[in-house]
Amino acid sequence: MAFVSHSHRDPNGTYTFSSRPRPVENRSKYREPPSEQTHSNYGNIMYDRRVVRGNTYAQHIIPTTAQPDPAEIQRQQELRRRAIARKRAREEFRPKTPEALQGRKHIDVQTDLYLEELSDIIVATDIECQTDAFLDKPATPLFIPAKSGKDVETQIEEGELFDFDMEVQPVLEVLVGKTIEQSLVEVMEEEELASLRAQQRAFEELRNNELAEVHRLQEQERRHTEEKERRIAQQKEVLKKEKETAEKIAARAYTQQYLADLLPAVFTSLRSHGYFYDPVEKDIETNFFPWLMAEVNNSLQKRYAARELLDTIIHDVAQKRLERFKELETPAAKSDM
Repeated sequence: MAFVSHSHRDPNGTYTFSSRPRPVENRSKYREPPSEQTHSNYGNIMYDRRVVRGNTYAQHIIPTTAQPDPAEIQRQQELRRRAIARKRAREEFRPKTPEALQGRKHIDVQTDLYLEELSDIIVATDIECQTDAFLDKPATPLFIPAKSGKDVETQIEEGELFDFDMEVQPVLEVLVGKTIEQSLVEVMEEEELASLRAQQRAFEELRNNELAEVHRLQEQERRHTEEKERRIAQQKEVLKKEKETAEKIAARAYTQQYLADLLPAVFTSLRSHGYFYDPVEKDIETNFFPWLMAEVNNSLQKRYAARELLDTIIHDVAQKRLERFKELETPAAKSDM
């Protein structure tokens, strides 16, 4: 009887394998060769969710008899909803990996410079018991049950329970498939890393070009700013000079207008005060007129002196004649008496 196996694929992408039971009687020592129609497909069970690894002690849920508080349950649900919302927001705003190349796919690979062990700490509890070391044991059993039934034995020939060549085939296929898959993943990883390095080099070149362009634009902006400031300073200087020139012109016009009537008045005042004079007139006023006045005064002094002398003489003569007349009158009067 040929050995028939059945395998099918689940919707989640895993393979399941099943075989029919085989009778032991009427079998030869060697197995029958598998038929050509038999074709087994094996899958990797490392990613099957039904496989549990590690200690499963902490995964059992112990039922509780106490009734939970509805407010506490609602608060825990609210906290869980907030945590899920925060996680979704972080996932949404987290920078994502670029899309894979055409014909490739992304897988989770450890690319950091250090090894990181990902493990789930499961609570384990050790329980032990110790028997009494000083318990007396009888040398012979106290009760031996009576034999019931018939003794039966089974002879198992070599190769009946386990055929290495047949049983090792799925293991080897899984190992070879896993090795080939891991090799392909490593090759794809190397190609993806090379592509990422090429993208990084292109990005660095573009970034360097953009930095050079930014420096050039900054230098150009700096030159434009300096030129603008220099032009503004020049324009301010020109406006300042124009303002000073306009003020000077206005001051000059105002001065001319103010001095138009002041200049003749000043000359007239100076002329009236003798600052501007005729030399002949000045010589006559300073030399001739004083000499003439002095001569006139001398002449008048002489005349006054002559007049005073004449008045004195006349006075003396009048006094003498008066005295004579008095003397003449005095004898005439005495004779009349």
